[in-house]
Amino acid sequence: MNLERIEHRACFGGWQDVYRHDSAALGCAMNVAVYLPPQAERERLPVLYWLSGLTCTEQNFIAKAGAQRYAAEHGVIVVAPDTSPRGAGVADDPAWDLGQGAGFYLNATEQPWAAHYRMYDYVTDELPALVESSFPANDARGISGHSMGGHGALTIALRNPGRYRSVSAFAPIVAPSRVPWGEKAFTAYLGPDRAGWARYDATELLKTTTERLPLLVDQGEADEFLATQLQPERLREACAKADHPLTLRLHPGYDHSYYFVTSFIGEHVAWHARAMRG
Repeated sequence: MNLERIEHRACFGGWQDVYRHDSAALGCAMNVAVYLPPQAERERLPVLYWLSGLTCTEQNFIAKAGAQRYAAEHGVIVVAPDTSPRGAGVADDPAWDLGQGAGFYLNATEQPWAAHYRMYDYVTDELPALVESSFPANDARGISGHSMGGHGALTIALRNPGRYRSVSAFAPIVAPSRVPWGEKAFTAYLGPDRAGWARYDATELLKTTTERLPLLVDQGEADEFLATQLQPERLREACAKADHPLTLRLHPGYDHSYYFVTSFIGEHVAWHARAMRG
């Protein structure tokens, strides 16, 4: 698989790069950001996958979160893909919360989305294979994300026991089957049968998961989407019923923005580094 490097910038002793490649899973060209810390010059390192939220590209996280400093400190490669397939031949919608920029990290089954919207396969299979064959990465993986990407991180980790050593999320959509963002996207991508939605809903997956991978979730209490779209209390209830380890931290004053993410990203990178190197 060919990778074309389109950005290359020195950052905290390492390199913040962006690559473009042709994705077989998505049927289009994709951009993916890769931060290689200085340790990557001499050893194979664990990889933290970051999934961004609605409307984002690979640029939001690498430009705003400040994670490179902590990745360099702990010796972690950070990989941040785009949030959806893109291009002139890829289905889209005028709304900002559907279509390009709103892939929801699932495999669409409905037209016109099914041809390209297979972000679940891309993140779980194609992207790790690409990263581990192209960069000095070992087989230790962690996954994290924000908002829609937090939903993606939780559901992908819960559906793939043994594949990730750590998982965390910032302001995730924990129960997309029961909030407007998820209901809109799932109806479009998966169809109206709600029985098929459960495999992309963290609160539903917790009912049957066998792995007890600890969850770290941070949520701002001043988040403008807290009550309508995020509802972290649903995750707390689901984890309690399943006896699943959860650290849910609520932060007064913080909203949904990257000011929130950058305030706690260092703690998340440290959490993943400990788990991936343990």
